Order: sequence, then structure tokens, then C-alpha cells
Amino acid sequence: MSTDNRLAKIVNKIKGYPKFLQLPALNFVLRHTVKLVGTAKVEVIELTKSHSIFKIQNRKKVQNHIGTIHAAGMALIAETATGMVVGMNVPDDKIPVIKTMKVDFVKRAKGDLVAKAHLTDEQRELILSTDKGEVEVAVTVTDEEGKEPIEAKMIWAWTPKRR
Repeated sequence: MSTDNRLAKIVNKIKGYPKFLQLPALNFVLRHTVKLVGTAKVEVIELTKSHSIFKIQNRKKVQNHIGTIHAAGMALIAETATGMVVGMNVPDDKIPVIKTMKVDFVKRAKGDLVAKAHLTDEQRELILSTDKGEVEVAVTVTDEEGKEPIEAKMIWAWTPKRR
């Protein structure tokens, strides 16, 4: 029996597409499922059960008054990367929800941002084996200079779906 949930099955199916279609197809699915991700044009670079990489470009529609990615966009990229890696693991009879989002803005960002999130094997096992719980998902957000303009703490919870 497969332990893949709906999201993991979709991602695995898309990985069977020709290479040049994989990222556009995955971006299409994610942007139409999570509307704010679509509005901000967050891009998936990589998505597996253990890690994810997402990017947000410094374009006019996501900029603040000083020409950098808006604080909400910085939080969005961290939340998306952590949420999607959790989403790849939460069984279909559970629902993932963000419980805590703490973002410290420590440096001015330069250019585009990339968020990398990952789960340990122990965290993945916890998600699969308990009806409800929570995990702090490790995430780093870097700008074009390789600096980390934010420090983010994201705690995701899961609970059984209501009937």
C-alpha cells in the first residue's frame, strides 16, 4: 500500500512528464491550488517528501516602497516552502495548518529570494504515525547575494479532517 497522499501522487505523476514540462506543470497546479502563491508568482524549484525549494522574484507587484520584496512576500516564501514539504507528508485524512509563524527581518534583501525547507526522517514519521501533532520545520531564506535577510520559525500542525 502506498503512503503517498494526493499531493505526493500529483508531484510523482508530474515527474513522469518530459523534463521541460515538469516545473511549469507543478507551478500551474500549486498556483491554482494556493491562490496567494499564484498571485505572488512563487516558483517551485524542487519538492520532495523531505525538502523543498521555492523562489520569489523581486518584481514590481511584490515590492515594498524601497524596491525590495515586501515583508509579507518574505514571510510567504518561507511559509510556502515549509507548508509544501509538510503537505507532501500529511495523510489525506488529516489537514495541515500553520500554527506559528515568526519572522525576524535582520537584513535588507537584495533581488530574488529562495527558501529551502526540510523535514527530518523523525518528523516525517511523526506526521505519518500520529492523528494530530506539530513540527517546527527548518527553513532558510537567502537573497541573490547569498545572505539571509530573514530568520523564520514555522510550526506546522496537522489534525483529522472534520466530516
